[in-house]
Formats: sequence, C-alpha cells, structure tokens
Amino acid sequence: MVVRFEPTWESLIQYSVPQWFEDAKLGIFIHWGIYSVPAFSNEWYPRNMYQQGSPEFKHHVETWGEHTRFGYKDFLPMFTAEKFDPDAWIDLFKKAGAHYVVPVAEHHDGFPMYDTALSDWNAAKMGPKRDVVAQLAAAARRNGLVFGVSSHRAEHWWFLDGGRKFPSDVQDPRYAAFYGPAVEASPQASFSSAEWISKDWHPRPNAKFLEDWLARCSELVDKYQPQVFWFDWWIEQAVFEPYLQRFAAHYYNRASEWNKGVVLQHKFEAFPKGAALYDIERGKLNDIREDYWQTDTSVSYKSWCYVENDEFKSVTTLVHDLVDIVSKNGNLLLNVGPKPDGTIPDEAANRLLGLGEWLTTNGEAIYGTRHWHTFGEGTTIVGEGHMREREDKAFTAQDIRFTSRDRTLYAVCLGWPGESTLIKSLASGSRISAEQIASIEMLGSSEALSWSQGEDGLHITTPAQRPCDHAYSFKITLK
Repeated sequence: MVVRFEPTWESLIQYSVPQWFEDAKLGIFIHWGIYSVPAFSNEWYPRNMYQQGSPEFKHHVETWGEHTRFGYKDFLPMFTAEKFDPDAWIDLFKKAGAHYVVPVAEHHDGFPMYDTALSDWNAAKMGPKRDVVAQLAAAARRNGLVFGVSSHRAEHWWFLDGGRKFPSDVQDPRYAAFYGPAVEASPQASFSSAEWISKDWHPRPNAKFLEDWLARCSELVDKYQPQVFWFDWWIEQAVFEPYLQRFAAHYYNRASEWNKGVVLQHKFEAFPKGAALYDIERGKLNDIREDYWQTDTSVSYKSWCYVENDEFKSVTTLVHDLVDIVSKNGNLLLNVGPKPDGTIPDEAANRLLGLGEWLTTNGEAIYGTRHWHTFGEGTTIVGEGHMREREDKAFTAQDIRFTSRDRTLYAVCLGWPGESTLIKSLASGSRISAEQIASIEMLGSSEALSWSQGEDGLHITTPAQRPCDHAYSFKITLK
C-alpha cells in the first residue's frame, strides 16, 4: 500500500525507515566548502572571523587583513577544486566499506555546493565552477553507493551577525544575497547545550527566510533525488514546524514517485518520534534504541572541515565506534574534510582504508545484521548524547558487542582476549544453550575453536594467529 503523506505529524509518523538503510550501517559525510580555504579552527570560521575577540578574528586580521578589505567572500577565488575527482572519492569511500555518501549541499555559510536557481552565489558559478553535488551523485550511483545530501541552511539566519557590529563587508549591500540576513539572534555565541535545544530564539526567522529555506530544500530533492536528507540543528525552532511538515510530506511523496526508500534525518526534537530518523552528533547511546538511529561524527576531533594540525582518531576508535553503534540499532555517518584543491588528506584516507580493511574481514558481523536482545557486555561506558565522544574511555577485550542475523549471533570483542574469551551473557540458562550451538568460529580464521558453556559464561579458545586488528568477531551458528 502506497501512503500519501500530508503535512501533518499524524500523517508523517506513518513513515518507516527503509531496509536498505538498516542494512547499510556505514555512510560517509563530506564537509567541503569555502571554509576549507582558511583551514583554521573549524567549519565555523566564517562566523567566528566576524566575532570580535575570538581567535579566528585575531587570526583573520593578522593573516588576511581588515574585514572591510578581505571578507569571507574573498576566499572564493582560492576555492579552486582543481584536483577534485568525484570517482576517486567514491572509490575511496567504497574501499572504506561505506554504502551511502552524504555531501554537505549547503552549510551555515550560505554557499550552495550545487547549481541552484535560487542564488548566483553557488559552486557552479563561483569558486570551483562545478556542480559538486551533481558530480558526486553521478559518481556514487555509477559505483553502487546510495546518494544523499545535507542542509545546514537554517542557521544562516544569524550565522554572520558578528559582521553587523563593526565595519565589515557583511554590511555591504553588494553582498547581501550571500551573507544573508545576518540577524543578531539570542541566545548569543556561547551555544551551550541548553541553548542549542531552545525552541524560541529571537528574532525568529521571518516568512521570507522560511519560504526560501523550504524552496532550497525542495530544489535539492527535486533536482538530485537524494535518498538521504540530513538536517543539522536549529530546525527545532518552533517557527520551522509547519515548514518541516511541508518539506517532509513533499520528500516522502517524491520518494514514492521514484519508488525509492528515503531517510530524513534530524537532531534533538525537531520531528516527533517515528516521523523521521533521529541523529546524534559526536556521541552515542548506552543501550539499544528500538527506533532506528544514527551517529554522525568525523575521522578527526577538532573540525568537520579540513584544517591544519587537526587531531585524527585511530582506526581502532573508528572500528569500535561502528561496532558499538550497530549493536545498539544504529548507523555511523563518518565525516571527512577535503582540502580546497579537492584532495582528501592522507591522514583521513588512511583511516578510511584501515576501517575498510577491518570490514573486509568482519563485515559479515556488521552489514545486514540486527541488534540482539542486549547490545553487549563489559564495564566501559560511552558518552551518551550529543557532543560527548571526548568523554569516551578506551574499550577493552572484556567489552563485547552483539549483532545477529537469522540463526547466527556475532560476538565482537573490542580487544584481543588472549588465549580464550569468556562471554558472560551466554552462561548456562541464558537464551542460548550449548545444545543449540552448531559451531563457533572467528571471522577471518579457518582454525577450529573449542568451546564450553558454564555457569559463568561461554568459554571460547582463540586462534593462534589474529585474523585482523582492532576487534575480533566470533560467529556463533545455531542449529
């Protein structure tokens, strides 16, 4: 039965997450834009360079000059993308084991990375002079990856408001179409967690801005047919609610016309439960969430976009994040930040390749699986919720995560257990008895393993040789 969605929450909660997304487990996020040129601090450079007293403001004046002489727009000629090869990017993402790709179509800075009819300030006409979104969409589909986009346009209402408070090019009417409303909004620039989820900032976006926001989002849907549409925060503002309803109904109905399952993603409480997919930024959950969800994070800690002297995560951290998230009924959307010339930094590429190498051996325990009745065991607690990943402690071999498929249970040890491992969740009297077990093996190893079940758990010997690094997957096949 085909559901025709209406722009009401009662109608939109009929949405269901498509199977392809629950099977995919891993996607690649791409933050690439003008903000990659200064390569300083993070992707909020365009805002903070206009915030007097900030490190970005000081750096900008010292490096590029006063804001009336050199503003954010003046980075555009340096955003050349001369080495951008969409097929090479997609090839790397496939080797990483990703099944979908989500480039940022428009960030808070208000510069669309696609050929939009709604602004002359876009990547097809300026900077790269290429429709980056279209070229990535074509490359992804040629190579069997699902294509999506993200929109961060909502925050553009206030993003460049600092430029109103001192002499700068933000006040020049020649650039009003780019720099946008730049309305001084409250709460101000501290952006604590409590302020993030505020639903009533002032002044609220006006109808002109909201209609333009809706038109831009709808244009992305109609022009590129993305199967993932990712929203950043701030759309949870109360004034956005009827526009979110209109957009979601349009997107879901268009997907029915395309005969494709789509995923609309949001943070905080922008959508009611069931109407779209819940996403957590740089954080995880401490238990299974029955409604499917996603974490978005990056291969590095400091920034989403390319910056100099970034701090990159280890491959082990990325593997453990993926396993932990999947065991709790979620996906991982993992970000990379290309350089302004269109190349992906070696540090990022090497980590993607390391993750892909692990998945080549252990992908059976990840792709197409579902959560078990418990996510796992062990004493290591993750930082639950948005922006908590810095609190995470390293997992140990006693931290085990479960996934399942049909008559198979996978127990993934987040460290090498030594000569044997003990899975306490599979003790005598648990959901799985010794009589139900047909075989136990470790993915990537052909060595026969001995095992026994006792009151303290399931004891399994390990192979003499480790089949991989980072994490180790026992495949427990039931009769």
